[in-house]
Order: sequence, then structure tokens, then C-alpha cells
Amino acid sequence: MWYNLLCLFKGGVEFVLKKVLLISLTILFIFVFVSCGKSKTFQTDPPKPGEQIAIIHTSMGDITVKFFPKSAPKAVENFITHAKNGYFDGMIFHRVYENFMIQSGCPNGDGTGGESIWGGYFEDEFDKNLHHFSGALSMANHGPDTNGSQFFIVQSGPEVMTEDIRKRMENWGMKKDLIDRYMELGGAPHLDHEYAPSGQGHVIFGQVVEGMDVVEAIGKVRVIYNEVYQERSKPKDDVVILSVEITTYKGE
Repeated sequence: MWYNLLCLFKGGVEFVLKKVLLISLTILFIFVFVSCGKSKTFQTDPPKPGEQIAIIHTSMGDITVKFFPKSAPKAVENFITHAKNGYFDGMIFHRVYENFMIQSGCPNGDGTGGESIWGGYFEDEFDKNLHHFSGALSMANHGPDTNGSQFFIVQSGPEVMTEDIRKRMENWGMKKDLIDRYMELGGAPHLDHEYAPSGQGHVIFGQVVEGMDVVEAIGKVRVIYNEVYQERSKPKDDVVILSVEITTYKGE
């Protein structure tokens, strides 16, 4: 009798343990699935109602961006504070490179100036889950930890993502799902910190959510020789930031 009870008890315990294990594995699978999905898509997802956004009013139209304060808190604070103080008002896009990026944030109008809200530069804030897809808002720099006030928006659509670029991403050791994402969205993968040939990369702190047509239009303006960068990238006719409005996303 005692033997039968012991066997029954043992069997019950094994059944419960199997159930607990099955439930735990199911929860773990769901968590991994959701986490992976989030890391692949959250950058280009629309902002949630109530999230802080910026509307960059330019002489060619409006560009709306969302921010990543958890990934790059200092870069976001720096941009928002500068915007609220009117720092960017009247600045031009001093460097425009079609199918690459548009750059602004220099008070000298040539790429030689600018500083953070703390004075001087602030340190890099890299997040491996953020990438230089088309529309990424990123800090311009001239080396490690040299973030000031200059920023750029990636303007490189999927039409410029060639098989040669795919092979380069493969050679860098980039994962297939990320390569596919770049091929789908377009972008500048060589600017990602993890894959930058120079080993440096740039700090991504936002993403365009509305107004990519304006970004594309700015990217196509006629340019002349740029003495600072020694390339044809200075717009012949100034494209001006009229103001940068900080507000909250209302939702659709």
C-alpha cells in the first residue's frame, strides 16, 4: 500500500513538474519572440501618442522625427534643448549628399562649428539595436566622443542598395535579418558603430516619421564645391531651418 502511494505521489510530482516546465518554456519562447520582433522593428515604428517629437520646419517643408531617449539620452536632451532655445533657427543644411545624407546644426554654416548644451562635446551613446536606415537622425562627429550640435538625416533609399553593398555587409559579419532590413529600407550601414570600417560610427538618436519626401527633395538640390569637405556637397541655394518645434505625438 505504501509503495503504491509513493508511486502515485511520485507520478503526481513528475506530472506537475512537466507542466511547470512546459509553461516556463512557452513563456520563454513568447518573451524571446516578442523581444526579437521589437529589436527589429521599433526603430521605424510610429511614435506612441504622448511621445515627444520634433517638427523641423525648413524652407522646403516639414520633417517630423521621433526620439530614442532610452538609447541616447544625452543626444536627445541636447537636440531638444537646443531646439527649445532656438539654436537651430536660421541655420542652413551646409552639407547635402544625394543618396547619402543631409547635414545641419552648424552655426558657422560650413561644418566647422557647434557645441553641445553643456559646452564643447559629449560622449558617444551607441545602441546596437539602432541602425542607419533611411530616415535615421544621427550625430555628426569628427572622431570618438566629439558630439556637439551638428546632426544629419540619412537619405539613402532601397534603390541604392546594390548587391555589392550586400556582400560588404556579409563580409562585415552582419546578420542576415539585418542585411535584409537594410536592403528593404535603404540606409548607410557603414555608419553603424558595430560595422563602421573606421571603427567609429555615429550616435543615432531619432528617426523620421513624416516628411521623408522633404528629406529626399533636399537631397536632390543643386550643389557646388564645398571647401571644408573638399567635395560637391554645399547647396547652391540655401536650404534653411526656420525653426524646430518640440511637441507631443497626437496619434492618427
